[in-house]
Amino acid sequence: MKTDANVVRLNKATAELSPTSPVGRLPVALIQVRDNAAQRLKLALQALFDNADDTLFDMADRATSNGEQNAFFEAMRDLRLKRKNIEQGFLRNVLASFAALNQYEIGKTRPLEALSFDSLSLVQNDELEESVAIEVMVAKVMNRASMALGHLTTRLNAMVSKKLDDKSNPLGPAVLCEQFLEACSSLGVEIRVKLIILKLFEKYVLADLDQLYAEANQALIAAGVLPELKSAPLPRNPGRSAARARAGGAESSQQLDDGELMDEGVQEVFGALQELLSQARGSVAPRRSAPSADARPISSGDLMRLLSHMQQRAPAQVSDDFDLREQLEQLLSRASAKSGKARVVGEVDEDVINLVSMLFEFILDDRTLPDSLKALIGRLQIPMLKVAVLDKTFFSRGSHPARRLLNEIASAALGWGEQDDTQRDSLYQKIDSVVQRLLNDFVDDPLIFSELLAEFLAFSGDERRRSELLEQRTRDAEEGSAKAELARRQVEQALNERLLGKKLPEVVVRLLQEGWSKVLMLSCLKHGAESVQWQAALATMDDLIWSVAPHDDPQARVRLLELVPGLLKALREGMAGAAFDPFVSSTFFNQLEALHVQAFQRFKRDMADAEKPAASDTEAQQYAALAEAEIELPILELPPAEEPEAPAMVEVVEEIVLLAPGESREAEVCLADDDEALLRVDNLRVGSWVEFQEDEEHKLRCKLAAVIKPTGKFIFVNRTGMKVLEKTRMGLAVEFRRNAIRLLDDALLFDRALESVIGNLRRLKGV
Repeated sequence: MKTDANVVRLNKATAELSPTSPVGRLPVALIQVRDNAAQRLKLALQALFDNADDTLFDMADRATSNGEQNAFFEAMRDLRLKRKNIEQGFLRNVLASFAALNQYEIGKTRPLEALSFDSLSLVQNDELEESVAIEVMVAKVMNRASMALGHLTTRLNAMVSKKLDDKSNPLGPAVLCEQFLEACSSLGVEIRVKLIILKLFEKYVLADLDQLYAEANQALIAAGVLPELKSAPLPRNPGRSAARARAGGAESSQQLDDGELMDEGVQEVFGALQELLSQARGSVAPRRSAPSADARPISSGDLMRLLSHMQQRAPAQVSDDFDLREQLEQLLSRASAKSGKARVVGEVDEDVINLVSMLFEFILDDRTLPDSLKALIGRLQIPMLKVAVLDKTFFSRGSHPARRLLNEIASAALGWGEQDDTQRDSLYQKIDSVVQRLLNDFVDDPLIFSELLAEFLAFSGDERRRSELLEQRTRDAEEGSAKAELARRQVEQALNERLLGKKLPEVVVRLLQEGWSKVLMLSCLKHGAESVQWQAALATMDDLIWSVAPHDDPQARVRLLELVPGLLKALREGMAGAAFDPFVSSTFFNQLEALHVQAFQRFKRDMADAEKPAASDTEAQQYAALAEAEIELPILELPPAEEPEAPAMVEVVEEIVLLAPGESREAEVCLADDDEALLRVDNLRVGSWVEFQEDEEHKLRCKLAAVIKPTGKFIFVNRTGMKVLEKTRMGLAVEFRRNAIRLLDDALLFDRALESVIGNLRRLKGV
C-alpha cells in the first residue's frame, strides 16, 4: 500500500495538526476518506448550530417559569459565543483520532475514580442521563448501519497498525459522540439543554452516518482495499483481511467457510470450550440412545428451523425439569422417523447446545435472580441458543447485543422483591415484553437483539435515573437526621453534666428537659456547638439552675436581684424562638416565678432574724428594678406567719435521653472489635445489594445506599431508591451472625454463568 508523506491539506482544520503528527504516514486512500468525512461532519455540525437557536427559542417560548425561560436564553447565548470553538474542537478531535491510527503507543485511559455514595451529587445524576442518552443514540446507529461500519472497520484494519473495532473506529458513533461531548465541555448549560443539543447532534450528524460509511467504503473499494467485502454477509476478520490484502491474494466470501469468517480470538475461545466439552462429553450430556451408523448431521439452517418450531411452542413457564436437549432429541427423532433417514445434530452445533443448556442451568439455579423473574428469563433459552448457533462470538464478545441484553435484564432485576406486584410493576412488564418479542419475532436476524437492547437501555436508564434522584433525597434527609442526632446528643451531654446527681425543683428539671433542650437543639443546629449563641444558651441554663438553688451568701441576694429580670427575659425569648407550646410555657413561668418569690422571701426572713438594718440604697434600687421587671414585689410583703409551700424536689439519678418522635433506643449487643461479623459489615460497600431474611416466608432485597458516619447508620433502599431499612453497625453484625443477611452477586450474569460452566468442565476433565 503506498503512502504519501507530502499530504496536501484539504481544509483549515487539518492544517491545525502539529507538523510532527504521524498523519503523513497514513495511506493516501485513508487520507481521502478522512478529509471527506471531516468535510461532511463539518457541514452537518454547521446545520446543527444553525438550527439550535430555533430549537432553544421554541423551548424557551414553551417554558413554564421565568427561571426555565432564562436558562434556555442563556444557553442560546453561550452556544453562539462558543460555536466556533466547539466546531473546531470537534473536527480537531476527529483528525487526531485518524492521526493515531498508525501509532503503536496508545494513551492510557483515565482511571475511574472511586465512587461512593458520600460523593454522589446531582452532577453524577446528570452524567447518568448523558450516558444513557448516548447509549441509545449509538445503539440506533448500530441498528441501521452495523454492517457498513463493520466493513469500514475491517478495511481500516487492513491499512493501519492499530487494531480497531466498531467502538474504536474514528468514524464510529461511540467515538464521534465522545469527541462531540469533549468539544462541548466548556458549555455551562443545564443537563436538559445538553440533552437537547445531543438530540440535535443525533438528528444532524449521526443521521447521515449511513451515507458517510457508504462513501468511505466505496472510496476504499476503488483504491483496491478488500473489494470482496461488497457482497459479504458478515464483516470480515480484520486480521485475516489485512494479511490477504498484503499478500495480494484476496479470496471471495463464497470460498470462506464458517471458521474463516470468525475472529481468531473467537476461534480460540470457542475451540477451548469445545476441547473442554469433548473431554467431558459423556458426563455433560449423555446420549439417551446411540446414533445409527448411517445417521447424517443436519445443517445449521435445519437446526434453526427446528429451534424456531420449538420456540413457537415454548412453555409459558419454564419448569426445573425442562431439558432443551431432550426436547430437541425428541423432535429430531420424530423428524427422522417421518423422513425415514436418521438425522443427528452436528458436533459443533451440539457443543453450542450443550454450552447454552449449561449456562441456563446455572442461571435458573442462581440465587441472585428472584424466582418470579427466573421463569421469564428461562424462556430466553431457545432465542439465545439460536443466536449462538448463528454467531459464535456470543461466547467470547462481552459486547454482543444478545449477551448484553441478558446481562442488562439480570442487573435490572437484581433488586426485584418477591412481594412486588407483577401485574403493575413496570420492570416486570418490560422484561415480559422483551421475552414475548423475541419468542414471536426472532427467526434468524440477530438485529432484533440490538433493537431490544437499545429499548431496554433507555427504559432501565430512566428507571435508574429516578432511583438515583430518590436515593439522593434519601441521603440528604438522612444527613439532616444525622445532624439532628448529633445535636441531640450534644444537648443530652450538656443537660447531664449539669443535672445528673443533683436535687432540684421538679419544675426546673422539666423546663430544662422539655423546653430548654429544644432551644439548645435549635442553637446547635443553626449555629454549631462552638458558637456564641450556643454558649449563651448554656449560660442561661446555668443561671436558671443557680437561681433556684439555696444560697447563704449575703451577696447572693444582690446577684439574684440583678439576675432574675434578664434570666426571665432570655428564657421567654428562647422558648418563643423554639416555638415551644405557649400554654405549657406559661405554666412553667408561673411556677418559676413562685420559686423566685420564695427565694426573695427567704432572704427577707434571714435579714429580719439577723436584725439587720434596712436594705442599702443599692439593694432598694435592685428591688425596684425587680418590680419593674416581672416579679410582683407586693408578694414579698406576705405576713411573717405565712410559710410558703415548699417546691416539689426531684433528684436526677438517671441519664437524660432525648428521643425524636417515634424513636426508641434499645440496648445493643456489643461485639469484640475483631469479631468476624463486624469485619463483614466493614467490608460492605455502598451500592452492595443484600437480602434480609425477615422471617421464614419473607425476604427483603435492598441496596446499601449510604453509611452515615456521624451516627454510624447504614441506610438501605429498594430498587426505586426509597428507604426501606436502617441498621447500626452492631445491628448489622448481629444479623450476619444469625445468617439473616445474604450478599447478592451483582457481577454480570452471563459472565458468572460462563465462568461457572468452564469451572465445572475443568473439574470433569480432571476426574
